[in-house]
Amino acid sequence: MRVLLGVGGGIAAYKAAELVRCLRAAGHEVRCALTRSAVSFVTPLTLEVLTGRAVDQEEYLTATGSGLEAHVSAARWADVLCVAPATANLLARLALGLADDFLTTTALAFDGPLVVAPAMHSSMWEKAAVQDHVDTLRRRGVRLVGPVSGPLASGEVGMGRMAESEEIAAAIAEFQGAADRSLAGRTVLVTAGPTHEPVDPVRFLGNRSSGKMGFALAAEAARRGAAVTLIAGPVALPTPAGVARVDVVTAAEMERACAERAPAADLVIMAAAVADYRPRRPEARKIKKERGLPLLELEENADILAELRELAPAAVRVGFAAETEDLERNARAKLLAKGADFLVANDVSRRDIAFGSDANEVTVFPLRGEPVFLPRQGKRELAAALLDLFTAALAAGGRQPLAPLAPLTPIAERLREP
Repeated sequence: MRVLLGVGGGIAAYKAAELVRCLRAAGHEVRCALTRSAVSFVTPLTLEVLTGRAVDQEEYLTATGSGLEAHVSAARWADVLCVAPATANLLARLALGLADDFLTTTALAFDGPLVVAPAMHSSMWEKAAVQDHVDTLRRRGVRLVGPVSGPLASGEVGMGRMAESEEIAAAIAEFQGAADRSLAGRTVLVTAGPTHEPVDPVRFLGNRSSGKMGFALAAEAARRGAAVTLIAGPVALPTPAGVARVDVVTAAEMERACAERAPAADLVIMAAAVADYRPRRPEARKIKKERGLPLLELEENADILAELRELAPAAVRVGFAAETEDLERNARAKLLAKGADFLVANDVSRRDIAFGSDANEVTVFPLRGEPVFLPRQGKRELAAALLDLFTAALAAGGRQPLAPLAPLTPIAERLREP
């Protein structure tokens, strides 16, 4: 893979030599571009020797042998653009689309994945202006690595130290062969995690959903170029790069968030495990044992997936079903009842793929055609396989007129791994 390494003018620039070594050891071709201040911290000759290529610096209008301007040629050469270290100034220029040197002009001309490793003093990193630029880059799908907490150049300890070279190289490796921009220009809405329905200020009704599958789907959709919104129930998971996150707690909050965003979506993936019921009258104060066992009266929550038939009639709509028995029959019934295009079903009675697991095994029931069995695999890999199916439906023109399902057959028995 071809990596264009942009080096900003901060003390962490001295680590660029080690990062080049890591990338070359992983088999990548590396080319470096330095800002005008970066040359004060690392010499172009050092990086030229390590990469075996000339180092690009301030000039950006020089024509190349191909007839293209140098920054255009560099942007077309690279598979991945990595900026490390990215100073506060460089983050701002990338976020604002400023192009006043070779590196930023190349970044503006570059259409592939961008990996950025910020580095600065913690007091700078914490400023609202810097965080605004970071949020802008994340929304655009930029993969940020770090910063991390540790010793700073000032002698203090705090957040702002550049991530280690191995971590940055690992983030770059995520884009190995990443030519898949199949969802570029598409809007994707994903829900993930459980909902918590309050019984009193300290208790709730909920479920064991970890949110890992929904987060993996959101991350994969963003990697494929989509504008992704993730509506997350109460889970402790980091927001995937390039994903806009909306946190909710209850089913009613998730319903409102979906109602606001689903009409604009091309693909809606309802991976959240939304509680079916909520207490009709939650207690305002903690229920004390001395009062005895209370009578808990429940009422149904809204069926968000079914509501999507009206909220997002043109979108490809995907539901999930966590089953403990008769998976196929229950999944097909839910598919028809909810009006979805796909129903992804898994058996949560199995410990190896139950809630909280890092792996899953599912059967995908489409509204048209035969079910697709996806054997046990990591949720990241499974997310890619699922999005292959959903993206194909989008490419085919999205929703089609209702057609009969394929006949009910015992696919679980004939497809399950031995």
